[in-house]
Amino acid sequence: MIDHAHDLACVREATEALLGAVATVDNVSLAEPSRLPGWSRGHVLAHLARNADALVNVLEGRPMYESAEARDADIERDAARPLDVQLADLRESAARLQSAGDAPADWTRTVELRNGVTDSASGVPFRRWAEVELHHVDLGLGYELEDLPEEFTRRETDFLARRFSGHRDVPAVLVTDGTHTWRTGRTADEPEVTVTGRPADVVGWLSGRRDGAALELRGGALPKLPPL
Repeated sequence: MIDHAHDLACVREATEALLGAVATVDNVSLAEPSRLPGWSRGHVLAHLARNADALVNVLEGRPMYESAEARDADIERDAARPLDVQLADLRESAARLQSAGDAPADWTRTVELRNGVTDSASGVPFRRWAEVELHHVDLGLGYELEDLPEEFTRRETDFLARRFSGHRDVPAVLVTDGTHTWRTGRTADEPEVTVTGRPADVVGWLSGRRDGAALELRGGALPKLPPL
């Protein structure tokens, strides 16, 4: 069973770490490219702030975003703001999400996210934890996939493996980091491909942040994963 209170605490800790890292840069660095194609570091921070507000909408029973177009427009609007404004927005939006998470609620209820995706309310804090941790890496400020908390890496790998499970464009795959094992892709009696690697390389490949060159393969080529 998901412990939403534990995950909310992890979100707080990850957010403070991200804020501390961002506070060390300047406006010039903020405008430089992030590791996400087409996005500056300012775009990443704007997305994180607006995502916090979007998840408040989810927890309070409103549509996550007004529309895909409005989501993208908000990020573009906020991307070029100076550092002090970005930091204040990150802190304030994170506080709004924590407040929504602390409110008495039925955490077993089903909520709707983007594109018709549903989840239990208890899963929302972990989704936010993933946003903060992975986008911290995307900022390119010295925080790497190897620095992610062990618990987060394991759970995010499990989440992503389940996301691709049954996907018609992904062959049956057995994924292992040497300690844990996951099956994903199309259903088959035996996986067509076995993928083995360090936890950081496995989660990097599944999340589209590494090309998989460091992974060991058996039974075929490394599958091309669809975008998240």
